Amino acid sequence: QVQLVESGGGLVQPGGSLRLTCAASGSIFSINNMAWYRQAPGNQRELVAVISSGGSTNYADSVKGRFTISRDGAKNAVDLHMNSLTPEDTAVYYCNADLTTYSASRYYISNYWGQGTQVTVSS
Repeated sequence: QVQLVESGGGLVQPGGSLRLTCAASGSIFSINNMAWYRQAPGNQRELVAVISSGGSTNYADSVKGRFTISRDGAKNAVDLHMNSLTPEDTAVYYCNADLTTYSASRYYISNYWGQGTQVTVSS
């Protein structure tokens, strides 16, 4: 089975930085888009940033210029570098991936979520 495991969350002061990492493991044939979402208490889950297999990126307006998404194809991993953090960035951050798995001579295309990692920005 496929697993997405996030790491790197924590408590940081306003203006600080954090790096989140998500590593995918399992019977993965290929990975298409990888993305980071976040969900603050009382809010819907929202897209933060997405990166395609070719390296094209897209960001939510609220994080443009502050966050950078990158991926390591060899490691099936995606990072989210977050700078100039504000209390409004406080949320649980989730990794998401569209990927193809191979099993019993068949290919399966599915969407997977990580378990989430808490980011808290507070003084």
